[in-house]
Amino acid sequence: MTETESKWDEKLKRFFKDYYWNEILQLANEYPDQRSLSVDFTDIEKFDRELSKEFLDHPEELIKAAEVALKEIDLPVEKSLEEAHVRVIRIPNRIPIRELRSKHLARFIAIEGMIRKATEVRPRITKAAFECLRCGYITFVDQNSFRFEEPFAGCEGESCGKKGPFKIRIEESTFIDAQKLQIQESPENLKGGSQPQSLEVDSEDDLTGNVTPGDRVIINGILKSRQRTLKDGKSTFYDLVLEANSIEQLDKDYDELEITTEDEEEILELSRDPEIYGKIVSSVAPSIYGYEDIKEALALQLFSGVVKNLPDGSRIRGDIHIMLVGDPGIAKSQLLRYVVKLSPRGVFTSGRSASASGLTAAAVKDDLNDGRWTIEGGALVMADMGIAAVDEMDKMKTEDKSALHEAMEQQTISIAKAGIIATLKSRCALLGAANPKYGRFDRYEGLAEQINMPPALLSRFDLIFVLLDTPDHTLDTKIANHILQSHYAGELFEQRENLPGSPITEDIVEAEMEVIEPVIQPEIMRKYVAYSRKNVFPVMEEDARAHLINFYTDLRKTGESKNTPVPVTARQLEALVRLSEASARIRLSNTVTLEDAKRTIKIVMNCLKNVGVDPETGALDADILASGTSMSQRNKIKILRDIIKKVSEKHPGAKAPLEEVYAIAENEHGINRVHAEENIKKMKQRGDLLSPDQNHIRLV
Repeated sequence: MTETESKWDEKLKRFFKDYYWNEILQLANEYPDQRSLSVDFTDIEKFDRELSKEFLDHPEELIKAAEVALKEIDLPVEKSLEEAHVRVIRIPNRIPIRELRSKHLARFIAIEGMIRKATEVRPRITKAAFECLRCGYITFVDQNSFRFEEPFAGCEGESCGKKGPFKIRIEESTFIDAQKLQIQESPENLKGGSQPQSLEVDSEDDLTGNVTPGDRVIINGILKSRQRTLKDGKSTFYDLVLEANSIEQLDKDYDELEITTEDEEEILELSRDPEIYGKIVSSVAPSIYGYEDIKEALALQLFSGVVKNLPDGSRIRGDIHIMLVGDPGIAKSQLLRYVVKLSPRGVFTSGRSASASGLTAAAVKDDLNDGRWTIEGGALVMADMGIAAVDEMDKMKTEDKSALHEAMEQQTISIAKAGIIATLKSRCALLGAANPKYGRFDRYEGLAEQINMPPALLSRFDLIFVLLDTPDHTLDTKIANHILQSHYAGELFEQRENLPGSPITEDIVEAEMEVIEPVIQPEIMRKYVAYSRKNVFPVMEEDARAHLINFYTDLRKTGESKNTPVPVTARQLEALVRLSEASARIRLSNTVTLEDAKRTIKIVMNCLKNVGVDPETGALDADILASGTSMSQRNKIKILRDIIKKVSEKHPGAKAPLEEVYAIAENEHGINRVHAEENIKKMKQRGDLLSPDQNHIRLV
């Protein structure tokens, strides 16, 4: 026993008996399946201030002393806790990764962040048994974390003393499970323009295999340094590495967002305001004029519906996916950025620069270890339990878009690359923005023809909004006034801040800022959202359920005729449920009322009228989003197939001249040339038609 261990031995034993006797008995019962005793640092502080300070200043010695004391405690059962660990949690010394300095070396610290990489769990040798191949004598050598050493002093056998050769006796060596992690700063904690910083973490034994990329954690451990090695020798610079003692998961309850007692009182006070719904909606992007229905939908997305884990093991998502489509220059990107700012966890990325692996997950060569492949989480993994905003989704490559299907519906990301097969969590809401193919949106054309996105992906969005830039003198005047007022308020603020002796007072600035000031400040709004998602789980009232069922069945009834399209599907009904639950969460109510149901029906109908209506017939058609082809289009395709078949029979080689097909379609069936060309193009893409040359087509 070392001097430090003997100094604190009796005090540590008394601490364990006074504070953790029941936990130690439970550990003894379950040992060796359970090998760790979790100790709350606040208990050490209550017991002895000097001891708690010693833990922070000299953690390595104190943790060893605590583990020795734990092994020596007399137990009422015949069991030895020889390999048991003491894991200290809730360390107050929490340091941001970018603020780590040399003064923190060898100190007990807590690092909060998100797991970026996790290597495979592999055994690491701690005591190597070297057998001398000359005389057979076995020499035991303790191995440190950094390098593997042979007994260079030579064989310890009396008749030998030679320096080898040796071979390792695996069965007599001692191993421990080891895993390397990389933890980086959470995206929502970054200031604009700054690159997230990361830290390497060593974890051992029962700490291994418990986290995956994307997990939010606090890792408590001892900060160590490791000398960099260059090609021509060793560097004077050292890398930092955290030797993990304990890992605290933050995944479920937004624990990284501290909500004080005063914050909770303010949140509950806000929820009692009868106008809270309107205040929350008006606090979403107040600097952008109008778009009340979109801001209402974005507020509902922030609060989310309730996740349901069913008895059969299936899971129904609660997250609400929203897509904004529209003309350039109408603040789509600003809306996305503002929502990410308000979300307790949010990630913003652009489709132009995002690949499938950047959004979902990638298998990368492990720079933490010995070049093995490891998994690195993308934007959707990082946004787990929050919102992932993807701008310019239409600019993404086709294979990258297909990677989103599983992430949106199952809310998992399956990866099978470089011999790694794994499933990561991506329980996030997706907020996307896209521009029409030809610059401006045409309200007389279907949505699928105008956006470069597969219908199967579009159908997974609960709400799709179309934003049009239509000249309107009255509205344009209001928007112009709002924009100029925002700029004027900003000018006043900047002049007052940066110009000494400026005549502009704080009262003048506040008066001008009022028009763009959110009713609820972003910081308390984030906490309000986190509090609601953590504590409110609404149940739908009978009359609200009946209202949604009647709305859905009445709408479906209009599609019962043979010649009418199916207006809505069960996907829209599930969207209504999620939105109704989110509406109740805004009020911090555990009951979904009839008013919530009516409110969400209004939002969904506004969306369907914009994107789910067949421009030719004016009827709601669910297939426009589900397959990209409306019923009227399908009828035209059927007519065109018949025309092509008849024309082909008249010509050698079953080749139908295109001009003849277009003429018959227009003259006999009223299908104009533009629509005929579009539908023939679709038939070619689906493999129903072939073009032997530029002027002819034939059926496959």
